[in-house]
Amino acid sequence: MAGKLIMTWDIAPEKEQEYFEFVVREFLPDVQRFGFTLSDAWVTVYGDRPQIMVSAVMPSIKKVEQAMESEKWQSMLDKLLGFVTNFQAKIVRSKGGFQF
Repeated sequence: MAGKLIMTWDIAPEKEQEYFEFVVREFLPDVQRFGFTLSDAWVTVYGDRPQIMVSAVMPSIKKVEQAMESEKWQSMLDKLLGFVTNFQAKIVRSKGGFQF
């Protein structure tokens, strides 16, 4: 069964420009280089939810876990954390379609 990584966060105040440059030029391409297929990218414009949600799928939950345990993943995540607050990640069985 395919595994899905669901990540949510808020963009840190006054870091918007640097955040968008990093996400487009480094973070999302690196996520794909790990073997993930990006499945969702959402922005909350109204309501009390995380500002950003990104989901990515791999063939199995085990592969998702292995990717996230690597030093390269941790390095990439550390960079992201310099631009965001309230980061959360969870791994679920992919059911297709929107999952939160």
